[in-house]
Amino acid sequence: MKLRLILPLSVLAGVLVAGCSPRETAMSSAGGAAPATDAAGLPVLGVAANWRLKDLAGRDVTLSQFKGKVVMLDFWATWCPPCRKEMPDFIALQKKYGERGLVIVGLSLDAQGPAVVKAFTESLGVNYVIAMGDNEVAEAYKVEAMPTTFLIDREGRIRHRKLGSLQDVAAYEAHIESLL
Repeated sequence: MKLRLILPLSVLAGVLVAGCSPRETAMSSAGGAAPATDAAGLPVLGVAANWRLKDLAGRDVTLSQFKGKVVMLDFWATWCPPCRKEMPDFIALQKKYGERGLVIVGLSLDAQGPAVVKAFTESLGVNYVIAMGDNEVAEAYKVEAMPTTFLIDREGRIRHRKLGSLQDVAAYEAHIESLL
């Protein structure tokens, strides 16, 4: 019970402090040096931690099942206004880039459980994978506030981190396209 309260309270504190303003950040690299970039022009921020969680139907979902795809991993909750605001854009991005290898995975950090999340996502017509996140995965990705979204390349490396809601869809699309 205690763990179920810690993440929502810490995320809420992060939202209040960060204001969920859009920030694109590079996760710190060893020695404080700037992360390396490649042909995509995005830095390699680290290797994405693998996880095994349950989707809204209770089936296992793992990051490794999307190997060879570009994964947009979004930490969100139904009670988070900036999270809800960006979901229609995510629906459009999945529709536009899914056939080219983009997989969007929303990890809900809702404490109310999958029934609440399922009703909410169905009402929006969400067309991408939704799974129930947990404290362990949020901590592995150093989630400070919601929404926090990561772009993971086809080799499983984190290439971009966005804190706050999506403000510039065209700029974000350019990041996605550089990895496809």
